[in-house]
Amino acid sequence: MNYKTIDSSRISISELMQPSHSNFGGKIHGGYILNLMDQIAFACASKHSKTYCVTASVDTVDFLNPIEIGELVTMKASINYVGRTSMVVGIRVEAENIRTGQVKHCNSSYFTMVAKDEMGNSAEVPGLIVNDKTEVKRFLKAIKRMDTKRSRKTEFERSDFSHTDYLDDLKKYRVRIELPEL
Repeated sequence: MNYKTIDSSRISISELMQPSHSNFGGKIHGGYILNLMDQIAFACASKHSKTYCVTASVDTVDFLNPIEIGELVTMKASINYVGRTSMVVGIRVEAENIRTGQVKHCNSSYFTMVAKDEMGNSAEVPGLIVNDKTEVKRFLKAIKRMDTKRSRKTEFERSDFSHTDYLDDLKKYRVRIELPEL
């Protein structure tokens, strides 16, 4: 198996935000930003794998700061983790006020991309060479997110799951349970 450095597939894009990208509140529409993020995730994963890639999942999309019309948005993407056929692409979104030079962090997210061959089957991807502490930390955090997702799925999709085991947990939330008696 071959291995590639994270730097060899790191990618960034910048785009000026225009009025056509805005929502009814006058800020840049989150869906437009997600579309750009999906494009950079595809480009980064395809650059690493040298194949066509598809989005398998998106994890933790938190919009931290609004993006204004006229700001320059820069997205930076790198491979944080590789499996046999999948890759986790970490994306950081920043917006810069061109007049003042002020830069704000607007979003970070993790896209799981799967490499595909010419027949549409999952294709093996190169391994990853990590060469600094930040890259090691990002790889470990990706593993932890996958483990958490797997354990949550196991907990709530098991055949003996009973919602009654969790009713006390819900008491501290703004929810009223009105289930019909069986």
